[in-house]
Amino acid sequence: MSSFNEKIKRISLVELLVLFIVLCILMVGFNFLNIKFNSTFLYLIVLAYFIFKLRNSFNELKIEFLNVFSKVSFKTVGSVVLLNIFFSYGMLYFSNFILQVVDSNSIFGSFMSLNIELFGIVGFLSVVLLSPVVEELIFRGIFLNKLKIIVPTTFAILISSLLFASLHGFGSIFSAFIFAVCMALLYLKSENIFVPIFAHFLNNLIGESIYHLDSSQILFNNDLVVGTMSVLAIISFVLILKFIYSNWNNI
Repeated sequence: MSSFNEKIKRISLVELLVLFIVLCILMVGFNFLNIKFNSTFLYLIVLAYFIFKLRNSFNELKIEFLNVFSKVSFKTVGSVVLLNIFFSYGMLYFSNFILQVVDSNSIFGSFMSLNIELFGIVGFLSVVLLSPVVEELIFRGIFLNKLKIIVPTTFAILISSLLFASLHGFGSIFSAFIFAVCMALLYLKSENIFVPIFAHFLNNLIGESIYHLDSSQILFNNDLVVGTMSVLAIISFVLILKFIYSNWNNI
């Protein structure tokens, strides 16, 4: 096990929770003053905290970064990411079907219709670059490792994955949970936080690129494409479960 991974484990969960509470208070204050305080600033502040805590670990960080594929191959990471991409679109199709069934004027329908605003290039970079680093450090580097101390690893994976999924909107919760479980397994298998960071980066890069390139919404408006993607989503889900099962027994 690398010394860098050990330093991540020693970061205080209490400090991180205090930081979250302070940020929540700031968000409420800024909203009260009608000042926009979006997720990009939150990511930057949390990233700054991690940089400060790991400020004396540059050499270990460099070694871990260069050894991303020493225990987990690029083929494995790429396959997990692509399968999750297909599966996530399947869940989006399913959520759209639910939205069509539920009355859009109802409270439940209005809640499910909420979506995340994108802020152009800044939002793209935030989702693709900042989000993978910060979220993997928090949910795999901190939460997963801290939970492993007090509960069996199986429950640590499930709880940390549920926490990760709770940040996502309707239509993405279940796929985010499955993705988080995969990231946890990649992290535990490699003992290198840069493996799930890279996989998360690749996932967000592909997902955001498809979103921006598909301006005409072909993926949602063309019946042939929707049907094909739905079949691929089912196949992907089966293969993801196979990956989870085969790797769960080795953790």
